[in-house]
Amino acid sequence: MAIRHLLSLARRSHKPSSSFTLVRSSSSRSNAEEFIKPPPPTATIYDRIAHSLKSKLQKLENPDIRFLKYGSPHPTQTPHTHILSRPETKITTLPNGLRVATESASNSRTATVGVWMDAGSRFESDETNGTAHFLERMIFKGTEKRRAKGPEEEIENMGGHLNAYTWREETAYYAKVMGKDVLKAVDILADVLQNSKFEERCISRERGVILRELQAGGHTEEDVFDHLHSTAFQYSPLGRNIHGTCDNIKTISNEHLHHYIQTHYTTPRMVLAASGAVKHEEIVEQAKKLFTKLSSDSTTATQLVAKEPASFTGSEVRIINDYVPLAKFAVAFEATSSTDPDSIALMVMREMLGSWNKNTGGGKHMGSKLVQRVSINGIAESMKAFSTNYKDTGLFGVYAVAKPDCLGDLSFAIMSEMTKLAYRVSEDDVIRARNQLKSSLMLHTDGTTPIAEDIGHQLLTYGRRIPFAELFTRIDAVDASTIKRVANRFLYDRDLAISAIGPIQDLPDYNWFRRRTYWNRY
Repeated sequence: MAIRHLLSLARRSHKPSSSFTLVRSSSSRSNAEEFIKPPPPTATIYDRIAHSLKSKLQKLENPDIRFLKYGSPHPTQTPHTHILSRPETKITTLPNGLRVATESASNSRTATVGVWMDAGSRFESDETNGTAHFLERMIFKGTEKRRAKGPEEEIENMGGHLNAYTWREETAYYAKVMGKDVLKAVDILADVLQNSKFEERCISRERGVILRELQAGGHTEEDVFDHLHSTAFQYSPLGRNIHGTCDNIKTISNEHLHHYIQTHYTTPRMVLAASGAVKHEEIVEQAKKLFTKLSSDSTTATQLVAKEPASFTGSEVRIINDYVPLAKFAVAFEATSSTDPDSIALMVMREMLGSWNKNTGGGKHMGSKLVQRVSINGIAESMKAFSTNYKDTGLFGVYAVAKPDCLGDLSFAIMSEMTKLAYRVSEDDVIRARNQLKSSLMLHTDGTTPIAEDIGHQLLTYGRRIPFAELFTRIDAVDASTIKRVANRFLYDRDLAISAIGPIQDLPDYNWFRRRTYWNRY
């Protein structure tokens, strides 16, 4: 009896826990049935398939909270207002038309100062093509008061460096120095732009260097884009090679260089930009004293472009070279000018297509569908989308590097993803691209040199410095419908230009590419 009494007491003490266990198990069972309740035995095969699909969609909409601990796979609109505050860009226009623009940074000890101007290969003639680039190579070869290596040595003695570049519509000469040497750098820049001697022996030496570079040819990305411009804008100034032709380089003389400076290095087409440890008033006073010999011709670059506008031609250029292992090619459509509102949407489309390099990895986990296809299938070494804008036109497309046996698959992937922008666009992809574009614009202006370059470029292009708040508002206004509208304007059933170099026998022909600029839907 005693043993039987103890067993009954033990059973009573365990009843609450067992009931609690039953409650938990029943609740978990009900939650499981909520998601994976099987269909009735009388359901047809189609009902079972539909039920299976519905359950999978429910799991996607309600993912395991463990995977959302540190973030979400769905992009969300990211505000950038907390990082939009920046120093004021001060702009002063001198009586001769020269614009002086500065952005001071109190926490910077270095500075970049330079001259940006509306001058480049586009403003040359067929006979003088190559003069702008030749002039850039000669500008630091001595002045009336500085010997051949004087300007560069003087900057290097300060601990800084001097640099320059020439593009199709823009030329720049700039120096990065310590804050205390900014005024000296302005003096050197003014001297080389107004008092360069261009001695014949220096011209002959530089001519030989340029000719060797031209005769050697190349298989670089720059060569692909040079050929792309030459075929896309053939018989127009924008299609001329920046470096010129061998025949022209052989005939360029001191008179050609001085004439180009007198014609195109005019103060209304120039911007003296500085950023970092600079004081606006000091640079303005220095510019007033030093920039006195340049021409004040009021002819603008826009007027010159209107006389010889660019004309896009659907065409291709192919240079077969079986002695290199990789093929490089670019496919481009005609885009819009820098001041067209749709240029912002094209920048978002560029981010949607993305860029990728085999050496960096991680492609299959990136947001761009094109990058995913390229990386997962291993059909390219690298690729990147580009959007280039000029004063009256532009180019939008994709540049890629691949092995010869991958060209067909790569071309199909590129054309499919570009054409798809006119048909099917995900709002998540657009939000992700907008966030990436805004971040890249902020990262691009990280440093005194990028800021000075941004100031010079925007003043030449827009006539003002666009605040980030305004620019980001324009970017946020781009949605999926905008992308499809802009893609239909520039990509859908449009002619395209192709440039290819290397072992490209397996690259599809022009008609193949042209046929894939649209989809047939029935």
